[in-house]
Amino acid sequence: MKIFVTGTDTDAGKTYCTTALLGGLQQRQLKALGLKPFAAGVNSQGRNTDALALQHASTVPLSYHEVNPVCLPEAIAPHLAAAHQGLSLCKTQLLEAVSRVEAYQADLMLIEGAGGWMLPVTAEACLSDWVAEEGWPVILVVGMKLGCLNHALLTVNALQQARVPLLGWIANCIDPDMVCLDENIATLQQRIPAPCLAVLPYATTGVSPDLQLQLADAVLNSRPSGR
Repeated sequence: MKIFVTGTDTDAGKTYCTTALLGGLQQRQLKALGLKPFAAGVNSQGRNTDALALQHASTVPLSYHEVNPVCLPEAIAPHLAAAHQGLSLCKTQLLEAVSRVEAYQADLMLIEGAGGWMLPVTAEACLSDWVAEEGWPVILVVGMKLGCLNHALLTVNALQQARVPLLGWIANCIDPDMVCLDENIATLQQRIPAPCLAVLPYATTGVSPDLQLQLADAVLNSRPSGR
């Protein structure tokens, strides 16, 4: 099964949540892998740190290039970073990244986007257009901070407009001092027509194994809405 992981914004915590989900799937002894087909921004070794985290968390051995075939040096919107390198992005690159790892026969393949849902990848297309064309179900990571209600509901509306199946959403608490956190989560639970798969509390030490397992079980038991 292929699942696309998107977020309400840059730094909503897509990789944090995806690696937590991979940890739970490992506890269930499932073959699962994470991909980051397009990444912008690299470390001193020329690799993207999000992609490295997905490579490390995957339960099958993947090379870095398998996880992240398109790695752009500047930490800016990928289509702009590609243009600065004299390159262009295309849907074929996305599909080749997926097909390259299908031989591993993973139970779940988690394909992480870049930025938010409506990320431009060409002058005409957004990454969301390509995901919608493939019909991949989506997990939405909501970065819980001031303004997240608007970001989350706009994203859900865009998913509905594109008729993309939504498996559920994750409340990722990125602001340790957020006022009315519980009330904001309750508002989203009331308004998003898909389950809250987990609430990941603010933590600097990662997600606990118990919470990883809870998240994995919620995903495994979820049924997509929106088709």
